[in-house]
Amino acid sequence: MKFVTIALLLISSFLSLKHGWDAFQPATAEQAKMMADLGITKSFMPFVGALSIIIGLMLLFPQTFFVGNLLNAIVILLIMAFSLRAGNVKMAFIEIPFLTLPLLLIWLKYPFKF
Repeated sequence: MKFVTIALLLISSFLSLKHGWDAFQPATAEQAKMMADLGITKSFMPFVGALSIIIGLMLLFPQTFFVGNLLNAIVILLIMAFSLRAGNVKMAFIEIPFLTLPLLLIWLKYPFKF
């Protein structure tokens, strides 16, 4: 069970770091349209990127593991809420597996704690 937790932790941290890094890269036309539909402006993207990177790093340390997962779940819920507000139900449904990941990690607890 510990190996599953480690794998999920690494996947969650990688996804947060990747999304954070991508927020600092020039957006494609499709990404820009999606962000505009959600109501996220181009000037707000660096803040979202920095938050995602911080969350990804927080997941790796036992002292901040719970808070990092909690913030990760909150960010995903916000994305789902913005999607529903914009009328994009498909995007909200796509986020459901990503919402289960931090909640599952909270339940499984930090794998490297001695």
